Amino acid sequence: MGFHICKSLWTAAALALAAAASAATNKPVLVHYMPWYVAKPHSGSWGWHWTMNHYNPDTTNGLGQRQIASWYYPLIGPYDSADPVVIEYHILLMKLAGIDGVVADWYGQDNYLDYGLINQRTLLLRDYSRRAGLKFVLCYEDRTVQAKINGGYITTNDAIANAQQTMLYAQTNYFNSPNYLQFSNRPVLLNFGPIYFKNNSQWVSIFSVLAATNQPAFFTEDIRLPVGVGAYNWPPMYLSQQNGGTLSTNQLQSYLNNFQNSATQWPAFISSAFPRFKDIYQQAGLGFTYGTLEDYNGQTFRSTLTRALTNHSDMIQLVTWNDFGEGTVIEPTAEFGYRDLGVLQDFRRQYLDASFSSNTNDLTLPLRLYNLRRQYSANTIVRAELDRTFTNLVSGNLPAARMQLSGLEARQPVIYNLALTNNTLRFVVGGYVSPNGAEIQTTSNLASAWTTASTLTVGTNAIQFTSPISPQSPPAFFKVRTTQP
Repeated sequence: MGFHICKSLWTAAALALAAAASAATNKPVLVHYMPWYVAKPHSGSWGWHWTMNHYNPDTTNGLGQRQIASWYYPLIGPYDSADPVVIEYHILLMKLAGIDGVVADWYGQDNYLDYGLINQRTLLLRDYSRRAGLKFVLCYEDRTVQAKINGGYITTNDAIANAQQTMLYAQTNYFNSPNYLQFSNRPVLLNFGPIYFKNNSQWVSIFSVLAATNQPAFFTEDIRLPVGVGAYNWPPMYLSQQNGGTLSTNQLQSYLNNFQNSATQWPAFISSAFPRFKDIYQQAGLGFTYGTLEDYNGQTFRSTLTRALTNHSDMIQLVTWNDFGEGTVIEPTAEFGYRDLGVLQDFRRQYLDASFSSNTNDLTLPLRLYNLRRQYSANTIVRAELDRTFTNLVSGNLPAARMQLSGLEARQPVIYNLALTNNTLRFVVGGYVSPNGAEIQTTSNLASAWTTASTLTVGTNAIQFTSPISPQSPPAFFKVRTTQP
């Protein structure tokens, strides 16, 4: 049975490739991101998305893994979405995996339930994505409107006005950001649903308060509203109930085909790719499950990603980076490692950018930086060097970043960014440099004694060294040595 399913997935992927081999364009690859996690080590308590009022992350198993509300375990353990070290790690992984932008699952700005906290985490995600050169998009959850009505925060009569204020906040704090994704000179806005505002006229009224230049390129789930430019697809788990709780390959392919057929009538559409779906809601005692879409050893992701890359969609949405409760996770985990990000790298090279050079080994660099951030959180000199490492990673200077990380891990100084221009030798001293300083030593013969060429004062700025070199000069060798106390 398993063989036939996997074979069907491969067949579907091959057909999609054959039918649309020329359709691959430079469309952006976006990843749907959940900024709602709260972790005790950072915030002092465990949030619902790790516990679901059932699991206790303070309890660990024999592997040292905390008990969390998920079948899968993040490689760095359960984390807090307000932790800059975590967001930096995620953003760097996205950059090296070939992702162009982040779609933040957004509950608005109101200080009701955890919506305000999620918004603060979303702002942090926006800032780090900008620093890394990634695009940013909001996916507005209008289901929050009914929750606010149920809780007495607003009334039904206030619903439109409340949503208008939410859009005005988005305009000021997100749409106007330099890295916010535009489509046809309009800010891209996704909606998960719609759930509460189901009528097109309601959305026309909601958007009416926005500036003419900020009327959004609006995408809803599955079905386009007239006010929108298109829609995006999502794992159709409602179909799994027709098949004993498991979404079959045929059901999935039929859904994807129907969505694409509908999308031919729209100005634009977003095609989603996903690795699996396996929620933990039933096990957490919530009384329901949406069912299961099997991983099939990575073939679900490969198949849906191939389709998204080779059809005529305008954007690709990866579902999701980190929805651990539903298992649609491409973030590195204990179970799958870097597998899905490695697939994404390979497919980006094949379909979008033959010059894309990052490989699976490069994906370990953000984790090394993450661990060093934790180790040296109180060391301002090392923190500054790690900031420079971040810059090298996002700019593509991976050789320098590797040297920096290796030096810090070994607690040794290193030389990187070596260059010879106009008879002047230049390099940067980095890695781990003692607070007592360092010195550059030189010799003209490796068998001779080394002499001091320069004494370096250590601070948070990069240590630069230059020396004149001419063709007529004798050979010159240089090394860096940490000054002993």
